[in-house]
Amino acid sequence: MNDIVARLHSKYNPQTEAQRYIDALKIDKDINCFILIEPGMGYMVPVLREKWPDGKIVVLHADAGFRTLKGVFYGDAVWFPDSEASAQGFLEAEVSPSARVRIVEWRPSLNVYGDKVLELVRESAEFIKRLEAGRRTDAFFGKRWMRNFFRNLALFQNTLMYRKMDIPVVITGSGPSLEAVLPRILAVRESVFILAASSSLQALSVGGITPDLVISTDGGGWALTHLYSFFRPLRPKPGILALSLCAAVPSQCSALPLLPMNDGSLWQSMALHATGIPSVLIPQRGTVTASALELALELSNGNIFLAGMDLSVCDIRSHARPNGFDHLFFGTATRLRPVYTQYFIRSGNIKSGGSLDVYAAWFKARIGSFPKRVFSLGGNHEVFDELTRDCPLTGNGNNRTHAEGYFELIKRSDIPEGRARRAEEAVCAALGDPRYAKTLCAELSPLLFPSQTDVPADEIAHALRDIARRYYE
Repeated sequence: MNDIVARLHSKYNPQTEAQRYIDALKIDKDINCFILIEPGMGYMVPVLREKWPDGKIVVLHADAGFRTLKGVFYGDAVWFPDSEASAQGFLEAEVSPSARVRIVEWRPSLNVYGDKVLELVRESAEFIKRLEAGRRTDAFFGKRWMRNFFRNLALFQNTLMYRKMDIPVVITGSGPSLEAVLPRILAVRESVFILAASSSLQALSVGGITPDLVISTDGGGWALTHLYSFFRPLRPKPGILALSLCAAVPSQCSALPLLPMNDGSLWQSMALHATGIPSVLIPQRGTVTASALELALELSNGNIFLAGMDLSVCDIRSHARPNGFDHLFFGTATRLRPVYTQYFIRSGNIKSGGSLDVYAAWFKARIGSFPKRVFSLGGNHEVFDELTRDCPLTGNGNNRTHAEGYFELIKRSDIPEGRARRAEEAVCAALGDPRYAKTLCAELSPLLFPSQTDVPADEIAHALRDIARRYYE
């Protein structure tokens, strides 16, 4: 190990060497989080602490030997190759979504560790790419999500408590490959629990399958088209709707059994505590299929099977048929702009947008940490190929209605409008508390003031009140 250290740092004055290296990078002053790639003994850490005293330093080591080596300067959070979490999982836990991040590689490490360092750089770059994509989404949808949140509080008339099942779960995305596996799912329908992305609801219905639970996380108004199937004259109806607290949902959903999903942020947790609404903790993942997998792992100890998770466009088809968006294309079709032309244009926009590639990269980084009970039914994106193991799609011998015993319906009797008031008062009061203000500002500022930095807590509280009062005054 001493030989490696000698190759990484100057033997005469490593502190000055690190100082000059950081100065040469010309790092912007607005950076408040650093990801250090194999910094060796960590001589860069005190340099960064002096120049950015409020910045967070996250370290990724390529060599676990530095874990026990004396004299190492450690950052605020440190990852080693033998850590339980993956590198991206570690970064997700340690880096705030609102952080302004800079990757800093200790260049001599590349000569010593080669591909190990390059892999850490790639992992970090993919994480930042996903972070920036999420930030752009927050900037565009932030205020709409906040309006959805306070509006949704009034919907929670029939909420659910749950306990873990032992029933196999089939998760259905809306990729084109879903059509091919519908017969296999239908054959075991009575002994599995089906958790469906809302965009797959119509394809399942045509295939003769009624899911036990539908999940919706999209905050855009177009997401409503997928949920209209709940209210069409078709029987039987799906049993449960699991929804993100900021999702766009029709007001008719207040009559359904609802399973609210809390993303774990401080402001959502405080609001739910103030209103007494039970929830399940599911972190934001950007795509409903990732949230569905997290939810399935939370709800069941049984095997989990994935279907319709293409994460790509098949020729000009982006979704299984039928789909909630189909009527939009057929309704606007003309002789000069036929339906297939519209599909072609949309498929090109999806490909160029790059969001599916971001989701695929997330799954690729996380797939190694999946329990050995997660399987692919085939036809999914290639990142799921290693999950195509020998495990037949079979139930546990129980009728699916046995799943009802794992959910307890709680009917609320309080005034719906009062929940918005209590939630707003709780969060605004916490914004005035030094113990919580910094965290709440970091969470709420990107949603309410996406183009500004260092927004005062009282200004955030004022904007929050303006939104919430629409739903209780």
